[in-house]
Amino acid sequence: MTAKPTREDAEAAVRTLLQWAGDDPSREGLRETPARVARAYEEWFSGYADDPVKYLSRTFEEVDGYDEMVVLRDIRFESHCEHHLAPIIGRAHVGYLPVRKVVGISKLARVVDAYARRLQVQEKLSAQIAHCIQDVLEPKGVAVVIEAAHQCMTTRGVHKTDVTMVTSMMLGAFREDSRTRREFLVMIRNPDGIS
Repeated sequence: MTAKPTREDAEAAVRTLLQWAGDDPSREGLRETPARVARAYEEWFSGYADDPVKYLSRTFEEVDGYDEMVVLRDIRFESHCEHHLAPIIGRAHVGYLPVRKVVGISKLARVVDAYARRLQVQEKLSAQIAHCIQDVLEPKGVAVVIEAAHQCMTTRGVHKTDVTMVTSMMLGAFREDSRTRREFLVMIRNPDGIS
């Protein structure tokens, strides 16, 4: 891998793209755009500097034998398509069946963000989140369902709006036991609780 370009390199690349698009990067409205874009990229792609494993390293074992499903539903995330750099906006639903330990629920959301804030395809994002939780927490199983709108499809190409892509990754008990999988799917679909 080559050395990381400098901020000046990044800003020069934005100026080149502005010129390529047909505008003048030195005009008043665009003068600060290269710096703004560089700052936005630092935020949008901050996941490359995050270690998702670190978020799951602090667990709690005083759970009085709790071994039922833990589900965090509707984790909003923003990502970017690795093919067009267009936004992907969606929600992730994450569940696991603990074995003797649980993790703080905010840490599950942080794992989602750490992977989402990288250039992505949704299928890979689903797998990365699930495998990270499975590898670190070693639960009986992990379930991840992601629903997202892809701006690379809605604002260009086929221009199909109001389309949501749904992906899932089921590991362990969620893959092997249809009743466990069904319970998880009911929990993420029913905002009033289990029916």
